[in-house]
Amino acid sequence: MRNRRAFTLIELLVVIAIIAILAAILFPVFARSRESAKRIACLTQARQLGMAATMYADDYDGGMAMSSNYAVPTTDPYRIWTAQVAPYIQNRGIFICPAADGKYGDTWTGRGELNIGMSDSTAYDPNGCIEGGVNPPGCEGWRSIVKVSYLREPARTALFADTPGGLLADKYRGYTFGPYNGIEHPTKKSLSPPLCSDRDLVRELSALPPNRLKPIICRHQATGRDEGFGNVLFADMHVKGYSAKSILAMDGGADIIWRFRERD
Repeated sequence: MRNRRAFTLIELLVVIAIIAILAAILFPVFARSRESAKRIACLTQARQLGMAATMYADDYDGGMAMSSNYAVPTTDPYRIWTAQVAPYIQNRGIFICPAADGKYGDTWTGRGELNIGMSDSTAYDPNGCIEGGVNPPGCEGWRSIVKVSYLREPARTALFADTPGGLLADKYRGYTFGPYNGIEHPTKKSLSPPLCSDRDLVRELSALPPNRLKPIICRHQATGRDEGFGNVLFADMHVKGYSAKSILAMDGGADIIWRFRERD
């Protein structure tokens, strides 16, 4: 009977070294694949939210869902857009991007922990902003409910975007993003983006009041240098991923209409 030769120590070390090299090569690939899968899942979910918003508008004579409805008390669930479109969605997990920690918020007190936000340009307040007029300090809603027909270029008009979520006490307002808080475009105000980064700007800019924050976040494949990607859902219901750098470049990178209603 032939004797089986055991591995020598050197051979064993060589095998271990090869396994370690393969692991170093493959693990980042697997991690990127998982991240890409989550990003695609978030994109698909955003599209489903857009379809729900479309069905809501169809049922209300073209009137769009309102990111905030300041006409009703804070105890009314319809004060927030998620409760408005929820009847058109079977699985409420659609509201939570798999790539982010977040919770489904359908109440005013739970609105901070969402991680996809609707544009503040859809907010409604009967005592709020007047388009193109002189407005009271800090107004956040508009005196009319915006209709789908109002949007002149729906394929370029941003309705939903990825947002950082967290506790209200920590100034998070993940249910919405504010198009009026970022750097203003030098010639076209409509192209002025919200605060945007692949970092958590709510945490970084915590000295600001909540209504001056409401950023979007490009959380997918984030590097901390604004190279990460975020999903943006447009009014024609297509979804596209943009890097924070591209969004901040405005029409030099992402030719997006963020402010489809303007206030002085």
